[in-house]
Amino acid sequence: MEIQNENIKTLILDIRDRIGRPVSNRVVMATIESLGIRNKDTESDYGIPSIYELADLVYYELTTADEHVGAKNLKEKEAEANGPKMIQLSDYMWVKTKIFLEYYPKGILHLIPILLQIAAIVVFGYSLWTYVGFNQVQSTAVVLGVIVGLVSTGGFVQVIGKQASFYWNHRDYVMVRETVNYLLKAGSISIGLVLAAIFVCNFFFHIYPYEVLLIVFVYAFLIGLLLLLLAPLHTIQQRWVISLAIISGTAVAITLKTQTNLMTYFTHWFGIATAVIIAKTFLVIFFKVKIGKKKAITNMRAKTAIILYHNYKYFLYGLFTYIFIFTDRILAWSCPQGDGPLPFIVLFEKNYELGMDMAILMFLLLAGVLEFSIASFTKFLDITQKVTAYDNPGFFNKKLKQMYWQHIFFLFLTAAAIFVLIYFMIYASWGYSGQFNEELLGISVKVCVLGAIGYLLLAWGMLNTLYLFTLGQPAKPLKAIMTAVLVNIGVGFALSRFISYEYAVLGMVCGAAVFVAMTLRANMKFFNNLDYHYYAAY
Repeated sequence: MEIQNENIKTLILDIRDRIGRPVSNRVVMATIESLGIRNKDTESDYGIPSIYELADLVYYELTTADEHVGAKNLKEKEAEANGPKMIQLSDYMWVKTKIFLEYYPKGILHLIPILLQIAAIVVFGYSLWTYVGFNQVQSTAVVLGVIVGLVSTGGFVQVIGKQASFYWNHRDYVMVRETVNYLLKAGSISIGLVLAAIFVCNFFFHIYPYEVLLIVFVYAFLIGLLLLLLAPLHTIQQRWVISLAIISGTAVAITLKTQTNLMTYFTHWFGIATAVIIAKTFLVIFFKVKIGKKKAITNMRAKTAIILYHNYKYFLYGLFTYIFIFTDRILAWSCPQGDGPLPFIVLFEKNYELGMDMAILMFLLLAGVLEFSIASFTKFLDITQKVTAYDNPGFFNKKLKQMYWQHIFFLFLTAAAIFVLIYFMIYASWGYSGQFNEELLGISVKVCVLGAIGYLLLAWGMLNTLYLFTLGQPAKPLKAIMTAVLVNIGVGFALSRFISYEYAVLGMVCGAAVFVAMTLRANMKFFNNLDYHYYAAY
């Protein structure tokens, strides 16, 4: 009985946060149902025979109890806290500066785990899942495992970001936990199904020896599981745990590599497993503490039908994004480079990978720009509508469109600085040659330059996509990334087979250009009707 009373109190507060003072008991009932509470659960969780009677009770409390007089929902409280003052156009630059100082460093700080991996490779020739001492076949097995793991879980990572964020923003921590757990389970099953499909294909067509396939499978499962567990940490704003997990896993792997006689594979697996355990342990403790503060126990569960209906476009977008990123590598590595055929259908090629590894710095270092741009856009949606007259929506659309082009200018300005950095990494004495005592071949340099251009275009396209995602417009970005994948495959295959294998990178460049063109066109229509989309989204 005590637990049921606590649950009722918690439910009343949750509904008050969502809708403020209700206008009718029907509104309350709809809100209760939106929380995932079922009619058959009300007796056990709340001691009330039906959801209708529960709605009546909540409505009565919110409209009669003194403590709920003048109740406001979260949006109203935020608006009141921020103040009703009008922000002058002359203040925009100062507001943008504050947003930049807050969010740009956050985007760059996301790179700490990646920079750690680079530092580990430079110092030890070794990181959490790479090793410079691997031969060509070993590198093939490890890299294919990483690719399979990332592609298998890419869609689930995107959905975790979308669906869990919805509940997180409404402070419905029970449903955040249930959604995260549901998607972690579904993602793990997905990895298993993909690996099973690969095994069946290999059984019939003998693509790789089974010992190579075993290595691929272990890396794929561990990397996929790690990616799934790190994704919710962005949503719950605990990104520091990502750095902790990666740093700890890398430390374990390096210690085992330098202090024991274990095979390199095992040191990697123990290191990744360490990162997985840290991330999972933190999530369990975090949700237990967060939900425990409400002292509520319910039977709410994430519903498959609802998750699929609301998120399948985001899932497909995440899946095709990872396919796009790795397509050029697969095309280049599957292209014969000598007189005879390759021993395997896909065989790692060091010179191509070196070029793409350096080129991807372009994409990674633009993360701060993307973080700042979307935070600024979200903030100025609210600010600009406050200074826009109701009969002049064109002003609202124009100001946000101008801001978009300012962000694109900043994107290219930052990209120019990154190009300079990559140049020095290639040719400076402290760059690649100084660290690894060998010069980059012309093929690697060519791939690096073209790849950097491709990643710049990809970042621009993803920024366009983030704008569209902000107001719930996933269809056009999905169509764009699917088209980009087809262009990537078509152009990359033709050029790699009829000219030279390194020109597979041009497939990625052309695909990224198509991605930008399609998302830019969608964005221009989006901004021209932004007042409508803003109203429709909320």
